[in-house]
Amino acid sequence: MKAKIPQDGYYMATWNSRGLRGSTLEEMINYTNEIYRERGVALIQKIPTPIKPVQIDQESRHITLAYFDQKSTVDYIGAVQGIPVCFEAKECAVASFPIANIHEHQIKFMGDFEKQSGIAFFLIYYSGEGKCYYVPFRTIKRFFDRAQNGGRKSFHREELDISYRVALEKSVPVHYLEALQKDLEYRDEMSG
Repeated sequence: MKAKIPQDGYYMATWNSRGLRGSTLEEMINYTNEIYRERGVALIQKIPTPIKPVQIDQESRHITLAYFDQKSTVDYIGAVQGIPVCFEAKECAVASFPIANIHEHQIKFMGDFEKQSGIAFFLIYYSGEGKCYYVPFRTIKRFFDRAQNGGRKSFHREELDISYRVALEKSVPVHYLEALQKDLEYRDEMSG
């Protein structure tokens, strides 16, 4: 995985807000992904959660009752400079992230995705502190396994690698490609 993600030319769009305040992490990631697509550096799509409508208001044609048709795997999937990526986006109001928010089927999917030479990761936004982290799958897996083996059922923000902190900027609200580049460099070092 010797790909190099270009670092120039990201700052063409503007965003008139102060951080993630008043917007969801998902909206900011969607906006970031659109900027990446426009610049030709990545094509990342939001994966909709499959639902099965049960009741539909005939007058408005809106779904009024539905249930999840199947378990979702990840929030986003796509490619960055030819590298397949998938990731999950989570928000946490406190500094401790509960492992219960990560499901076994997601761990299995992400593990299988990485076996196919893809890159899987989480973006976790600590809303109480206004900090966002790129968390590689290998780190999430370690925390998940620790909980499964009787250890802590959560992980603290301080357990995360500070160098994977994601810049929250006006021009690119959740600029995760820099952290992805760092992850790729780490993987290259470990493989060879």
